[in-house]
Formats: sequence, C-alpha cells, structure tokens
Amino acid sequence: MTEAPAATSLVDGVLHVRVSTSRPGNPLDPDALLAATATLVDVASGSLDAGAVLLHGGGSNFCAGGDVRSFAAAPDRPAFIRSVADAFHAFLRGLHAAEVPVVAAVRGWAAGAGLSIVCHADIAVGGPGTSLRPAYPGIGLSPDGGMSWALPRIIGRARAHRVILTDAVVGAQDALAWGLLSEIVADDDEVLPNATAIASALAAGPRPALRAARRLLAASAESGLDAHLDAEADAISHLAGTPAGVEGVDAFVEKRRPDWTVGR
Repeated sequence: MTEAPAATSLVDGVLHVRVSTSRPGNPLDPDALLAATATLVDVASGSLDAGAVLLHGGGSNFCAGGDVRSFAAAPDRPAFIRSVADAFHAFLRGLHAAEVPVVAAVRGWAAGAGLSIVCHADIAVGGPGTSLRPAYPGIGLSPDGGMSWALPRIIGRARAHRVILTDAVVGAQDALAWGLLSEIVADDDEVLPNATAIASALAAGPRPALRAARRLLAASAESGLDAHLDAEADAISHLAGTPAGVEGVDAFVEKRRPDWTVGR
C-alpha cells in the first residue's frame, strides 16, 4: 500500500483523511491532520459538500501513535508535545463539529493516538490482523486524543482502566466484542475497500437525517431521558419538513427508491 498523494481528498461525497505517514510503523502525521482540520471546517460550514469522512492509514498500519523520535529530538519536549496534542485535539474537535458519519479503516496497528482516533469513529472496520493498544505507558506518558474520556464509554470502566493502565493489546475479536470495532472483514486487504464502501453508502444516503442521528447519539451519554426524548421529537419533526424527509416518506408510500440528492 502506498501513501496517499494528499492528506485529504473528496471522492464521491466522501472526505478521505490520511491520519498517518508511510514511514516505518506509520506514525501520526501532524501535517496531514492540520490540513484535514482546515478541510473539516469547510465541511462543518457547508462550503464543502461531504456526506461522510473516511479515516485511513498511510501504510500497512492505521496509525502506530505519535512520532516518538520527534519527541526525543525536540529542544523543549513539554512545549513540543503540548503543541502536537493541541493540534491533534483540534482535528478531533473538527471531526465532531463536521457532524457527518465517520468511518475508520483500521488495518494493522492502532496504537496510542491511533487508538484514540478509532474511539471517535462512528463505524470502525478491522481485519484479522488488527490490534489496538494504548501505548502511552510504554513511553512514560499519559493518554491524549480523548482516550481516557471515550474508552470507558465504549468498553466500560473496568476494561478501560485495565487496558490503559496495563498497556494491554486488544486483538480484533475482543475489539469487536467490546464495541471498539464495528465489524471484522475476512482479509486485512479488504479493510480499506470495505470501509470505503460503507462511507460511500453513507454519503449517498439521507444526509440531514444522518447528521441529526449523529448529533443525538453524541448527546445521549450526557443527557437525561426526558430531555433526550424532547430532542428526538424536535429532530424528527424538523426533518419531516425538509426535502430529504419529504422525499423519504413519499418514496416509501409510492414504493420507489428515494432520491437522496433532493434538496442538496
């Protein structure tokens, strides 16, 4: 697998984002994420017509974490690592603010920052060779990228504490059973094509409805049931008056395939 020619590219409504470099191990690519952050701002504002985001690696691994060699070479390590963390977090904030479904093609290792990124995907596709690991304790550092916030919400408090504190390796089958991966394909070479197909189907679907569903899912962990029921009622009633909502209901009644490009 060769490195993508650009950090981001828009293909058939899917924003492809390369999160790691093609260097050995495929470490996090801060420059690529900086470019992706700017592009995600355009998605959030509506100036870039993307219906889904596809996250993938620059080689045989999704992302093996931060570039530790650059950490070691920095004259002021705390300041340098803070700048890397801030840029990384800006990317993750942009990913959430874009309010479109996020699909991750998790081939090979997702370690450190790579695991953090997986935690922010709506759908994560892995293969038999997929492995996930916190990695931070191994270099004497604590998690970033929201790992200590997201992982307990995904796999539960007890598992998250054990995984992070013991730097445990989570194999593909456990990752699937615990909810870190959404599915496992039969061959590692099929991870990216499968994830791309999912992202393309989402981008071709009812985008306003998917955005609303993603907002509701994101809010569900922090909202009470009463307030969340009101939010759901507000969302579904609003969507019923949008072109996509009208088209979806009418197509169902008329027994035809809906045209989700209506109103875009």
